[in-house]
Amino acid sequence: MDFLIGSIVKRVGIAVLSLAIAAPVASAQTARRPSLPIVRDAEIEALIKDYSQPILRAAGLSPSRVEIVLVNDLAFNAFVAGRRIFINTGTILDSETPNETIGVLAHEVGHLAGGHQERLREQIERAKTIAVVAGLLGAGAAVAGAAGGNSSLAGVGGGLMTSGGSIAQRSLFAYQRTEETTADRSALTYLLKTQQSPKGLLDSFSGLMRKNMLSGISSDRYVSSHPAPQERIGFLQTAAKESPYFDKKDPPELQLRHDLARAKIAAYNGGAAQVRRSFGRDITSLPARYGDAIATHLAGSPKAALTKIDALIASSPKTPWFHEVRGEILMAGGKADEAAAAFRTAAKLDPSDSGILEAAVGQALVTGGQPERMKEAISQIRKGLESDPANSTAYQFLAMAYGKVGDVGSAELATAEGYWEGGNFRQAKIFAARAQQKFRPNSPQWRQAQDIIITKVNRK
Repeated sequence: MDFLIGSIVKRVGIAVLSLAIAAPVASAQTARRPSLPIVRDAEIEALIKDYSQPILRAAGLSPSRVEIVLVNDLAFNAFVAGRRIFINTGTILDSETPNETIGVLAHEVGHLAGGHQERLREQIERAKTIAVVAGLLGAGAAVAGAAGGNSSLAGVGGGLMTSGGSIAQRSLFAYQRTEETTADRSALTYLLKTQQSPKGLLDSFSGLMRKNMLSGISSDRYVSSHPAPQERIGFLQTAAKESPYFDKKDPPELQLRHDLARAKIAAYNGGAAQVRRSFGRDITSLPARYGDAIATHLAGSPKAALTKIDALIASSPKTPWFHEVRGEILMAGGKADEAAAAFRTAAKLDPSDSGILEAAVGQALVTGGQPERMKEAISQIRKGLESDPANSTAYQFLAMAYGKVGDVGSAELATAEGYWEGGNFRQAKIFAARAQQKFRPNSPQWRQAQDIIITKVNRK
């Protein structure tokens, strides 16, 4: 599946616990921003899944009940919301070793296992109460001062009203600093249990502190939701070096997978220039050549890109992601059957059994436009959606396939499902209502449309 073709935008209005070590107070406009650029990619998702599963088990959490979501953002950050851990692609790109990304995930799992988000909501409500009470006290003092002709008392009342929000904010930040420290300690515990080095966690925070210092971000602990960087790193340095696994290195095969994922992110976000910046020390390495092949494809040179990816396949024929990229190049060039064959090979070689690759086979056939191949395309996309029902892009191709065979009702229902998975619930309900009119009442498709129509969405 193409890294950007597979991207969707989901609406999320949530309070989050993030990784950033000295985050300045967000503006009201930023805080109300309703969406995140969510990216779907089989290769990177499989890698992050392998990173997170041992950590989740060490924390006593079921990996099947926690979703790891990729955010297409080059900032180094990760956060928890509900039963999801969101991690920016920039975090992976900036992590030179798998251990650094694993350390970040361990920290976020600490928030999740500790139930910090639920308690954060309680603290937010408490902070709101503090602000309201302070405001009421201030208003009362101001009224009393005005009535008695006491301008000093009126001024004090005004001061109480304006400081109410500050009091509440400081109370909330003090709570969050405690939870961040707790998550750091939990991360060290999980890494010890899984016999992994805590050095990556330490390196990540050290890098963040340097970036914040260079960018001029204040580290004033009293206006930050995170502990002072120096204190945090000081604790980690002492505690991390006590681990018997501190000097343990990542396995070479895992390092290679990590660098291939980094190369893909670099290519899609900055083209050949970003690939050179990330892998300039060894431009002949497999990851550097992989990023270069993807960048060449994105630059609109399919013939050159195909030559480069074929050379990579020749050197490592069992790497599924090389075949996946080959399929993307061929599909963009209008060679649907060859693209489908490349995606089939990728799916067979993929140890994670990603539904994204299974659906990609059918999507390639849809782009070919041959009516006699549409039933096969529908079957293949449905197969992919069985294991990955959240693949909103696959629903778009499924709708096109149904449209080509004249099944308008199923096309509209697939469109409704795609909108639902993409977070556009209003459009989902509109298309579900249109689809329902074309099915026999109480048929499976009719009931499926009905589920979308009647389901209430809790936008909180």
